Amino acid sequence: MSIQVDQLWIPDTLESDDAADFLAAVEVARRVRLATWGTDDLAYTPVEKLFELRDPYERQVLLAARLDGRIVGVADVSLPLMGDVDVAEFTLDILPEAQGHGVGRALVQAAEHFARSEGRRHLFVDTDHPAATLGDDQGSLLPDSGPGFVPLASRSVDFARRGGYTLERIEQFSSCALPLDSVLEGSLLAEADAANAGRYRLHHWRDRCPDEWLADMAALDSSAEDLTLAEAAQSGVPAAEWEDYDAEALRRAEDIAVAQGRRAVVTAVEHVESGSLVGVTTISVLPQRQDVVFQDETHVRLAHRGNKLGLLLKISNMQQLRDLFPDVRVIYTWNALENRYLLTVNQQLGFRTAGVTGLWQKQLPDLSQPNLT
Repeated sequence: MSIQVDQLWIPDTLESDDAADFLAAVEVARRVRLATWGTDDLAYTPVEKLFELRDPYERQVLLAARLDGRIVGVADVSLPLMGDVDVAEFTLDILPEAQGHGVGRALVQAAEHFARSEGRRHLFVDTDHPAATLGDDQGSLLPDSGPGFVPLASRSVDFARRGGYTLERIEQFSSCALPLDSVLEGSLLAEADAANAGRYRLHHWRDRCPDEWLADMAALDSSAEDLTLAEAAQSGVPAAEWEDYDAEALRRAEDIAVAQGRRAVVTAVEHVESGSLVGVTTISVLPQRQDVVFQDETHVRLAHRGNKLGLLLKISNMQQLRDLFPDVRVIYTWNALENRYLLTVNQQLGFRTAGVTGLWQKQLPDLSQPNLT
């Protein structure tokens, strides 16, 4: 069997004569997620992937592995264009029937070579582990920081370790069926309201932040001092960008999301006495599937924690989601295992652990420096 890896051409439209390879690559990713999780809810549709590849803040390249001429594996290489510009993030998808033939090795070598050619030395890759694989007795691997583990028996864990990657941390992947039970919803909302005792007021919007709250929202998003290490890591915003995030950057991010067809359902909480926003939560709705949504970051300022504002924000935003998008059947989220409060809130709301994601890293040597050994 012969393996060939090349960079995919990204078509202008899905109807283009040159779109066949792109469509095949998207189908590979869908089939891999279906095999891993038992559902393709986490897979991009071709239209969604085409939109994502046009993100002006992140360059994305698709490398395709062909086995005897057929696309059987894809490496999605993401290169941030702001902040940590020495970083490259890989997503590797290999069809189950193509594993064991060297496809993964060829793909990761090509992805690392491409990253190095772009001046990227700090590499990240994820491995996914459904809940059913976490209870065996074949051993576990602990991350360098934080709680959790991945199963040593996992093929992807073995692959990452043999490739020189180190397990950095673990995130819990959870899902919740919607709509919520009305009795549960009412009792949790009453619990949250009782804890804040009228000192806070909720505000809701879709897609774009109202002008009156723009400065407050930018301040919330740039308040690195209010984040724990786990929250900062989970936010996805490089540390170098926190101080540069302002109202203009927020508007640009909103414009990009709208252009990509994504919708945002947002609930923020105002501290009545100060008149300032002190917490926010967002749910993202993809353009072509309004039955599957994703819980984005939930953040409450340190000085206002302990008032069940996280619970209040999330359950209120779920109510808004139900009113705006009544066809939603499931919401997915990832959480750092250190964030015990939000994990507890999620459990109250009915989230169930679907599995974990291992976050791995590798540092390439700096070939520009002389070897003094």
